[in-house]
Amino acid sequence: MTSTHRRIVLRGGALALGGMVLPRLARAEDAWRATQTVRIIVPAAAAGTTDIMGRMLAPVLQERWGQPAVVDNRSGAGGTLGTAEAVRAKPDGHTILVGNIGPQAIAYSLFRNLPYQPQQLIPVSNMIRGPNVLMLHPSVPVRTMPEFIRYLKEKNGRLNYCTSGPGQSGHLAAVWLQQLTGTQATAVHFRGAGPAMLALMGGDVEFAVDNLTTAVEQIRAGKVRALGVTSADRNAQLPDLSALRETMPELAEYDVSTWFGAFLPAGTPGAAVQALNAAIKALLDRPETQQRFAEMGGVPAYGTPAQYAAFVRAETEKWGNVVRREGLQMDIG
Repeated sequence: MTSTHRRIVLRGGALALGGMVLPRLARAEDAWRATQTVRIIVPAAAAGTTDIMGRMLAPVLQERWGQPAVVDNRSGAGGTLGTAEAVRAKPDGHTILVGNIGPQAIAYSLFRNLPYQPQQLIPVSNMIRGPNVLMLHPSVPVRTMPEFIRYLKEKNGRLNYCTSGPGQSGHLAAVWLQQLTGTQATAVHFRGAGPAMLALMGGDVEFAVDNLTTAVEQIRAGKVRALGVTSADRNAQLPDLSALRETMPELAEYDVSTWFGAFLPAGTPGAAVQALNAAIKALLDRPETQQRFAEMGGVPAYGTPAQYAAFVRAETEKWGNVVRREGLQMDIG
């Protein structure tokens, strides 16, 4: 056998092996087909990252599954109202929940009367991951994190911060920040990131911690002033913006990333779970998706259902520790 012939055979073998792997997700879609309109429940108001993810997923499902896919915004109570509706849906693959760190991890330890439990949802895949960012209304007279902490201490609980809902990542990220710095402020909860951002830009509150993916354009436009990102490292979209843990010794352990992914009601057939996972992977593999995520300051975060389930369990435990340390318990009104 010549070396040329060997190269052809070996390359062909590699292609054959790749062919065994690559169609696996496609075959999963062949095993289950949507037969009616697909409903994507977004447990948040329009304009936030959860909503953006739902609206990016919908046309991909419609294209691949041959059925209409509609986004249904069901905001309120930190995402728990929409989640409760999703777990009550018929588990046939036609109702999808686009969830996030709030109702799918933090809520389990925060709310006393939560109307659902983790076992009522099947994690399918993460979609996007990114940091939160600490933002001020431009009228707040500070420019650095140490100045802001001194200002918080001077005001002693009289400053207000907005959140996209009780139990969302911005809420608990602010709580943890106060724990580490020995400060106090008052949370004002809204029904999603869009309304919360409007309140901050309008000066109704002094500061916020929320998703960089939601806030990056307002920061670039100068409508709010960013002090730092909550992740362990700086973000490529705003490289001059410090990671908060760089700014003060008290914040050395501070590391918060938020995430958004898909879930199905418990009891949904495995073939439908795999079909949705395959569609999410196809969405995340597209160059235009990766470019959009980069512009938002986030990164694709695909995982198998097993990987995503393990990740969600770890996040639930992490934030449970923060909630218990604060002694924070709430009722869904």
